[in-house]
Amino acid sequence: MNVDVSTTRPTTRPTALRESRGPVQAATAMFLVGTLAGVAGVIGAYPVYGGQALRHLLAAAALITVARVAGLRFVRLTARETALLATLSLTGLVIFNVCVVEATRHGGPALVGTVLGTVPLALALLGGRPSPRLLGAAALVAAGATVAAGLGSGDLAGLLWSLGALGCELCFSMLAIPLLPKLGAVRVSAYSVTLAVPMLVVAGLLADGTAMFRVPTVSEAAGLAYQALIVTTVAFFLWYDALPRLGPGRAGLFAGLIPVGAIVTGAVLGLGAPSMPDLLGAALVVTGIVIGLSSAGSPAAGVRRPAEAERAAAGGSRPAGAG
Repeated sequence: MNVDVSTTRPTTRPTALRESRGPVQAATAMFLVGTLAGVAGVIGAYPVYGGQALRHLLAAAALITVARVAGLRFVRLTARETALLATLSLTGLVIFNVCVVEATRHGGPALVGTVLGTVPLALALLGGRPSPRLLGAAALVAAGATVAAGLGSGDLAGLLWSLGALGCELCFSMLAIPLLPKLGAVRVSAYSVTLAVPMLVVAGLLADGTAMFRVPTVSEAAGLAYQALIVTTVAFFLWYDALPRLGPGRAGLFAGLIPVGAIVTGAVLGLGAPSMPDLLGAALVVTGIVIGLSSAGSPAAGVRRPAEAERAAAGGSRPAGAG
């Protein structure tokens, strides 16, 4: 009896931890992304593109440092992989930020939040052959995110910019899938963020000229540091590490937590207590996630599980997803 207990415990607990790792990481990543809404108010007066360039520069330095400490060597990319990475950085980071900025100017943050609330449904459709249960769960999450964000209003330009942000958000996940087995979460995050810096500098120079940079105030510096180190560095790694574990369809469910993170941040920062639609939307999101995770299915085809990604890591170096 003692032998059976000693041999069972070490195998059961690691299995449970591995199964919960993906959902916990995806939920944390999307919640952190949602906190951007509240933090954005702290740096609202800082030039937008200059601030984003500084944010990504700091995040790139942090991610490169993490890669070095973890012993992750630079991986030489093929022409196809380089094109994928550059497109990921251009669409998922640079153009996404431009779309969000312009959509907010035309229609306000509610419109952007409403459109981005459809991310779970879109990823479920793009992630292979989703089951009816998963599709229903994704639709429920999208509905909850829409309710939580509020029914946005704005002109046609605001809607088009919001749809552009939606497309870029999908690129952020789908373009990373073929890169993750070889590079791992840390390298994909570090390489894409580093590539985004010169692109954002060019966008800032075109939009604001030399006025894109100025010395930030203490609160602005704190806000930019939070965006760089917590949202960009931590959230990017958690999301890219969870994506192969869950597949895009199931992982996409957690995008519904973005407006939930915004609600909580707003309450913590004293920007307003959550309203009844906020709470109802949050409840719908949580219900949809539970339903989606309980549906049968495995990660989408073409997405390697973490063990396979570890074996595929170049040069035998420790993979980014390794605990």
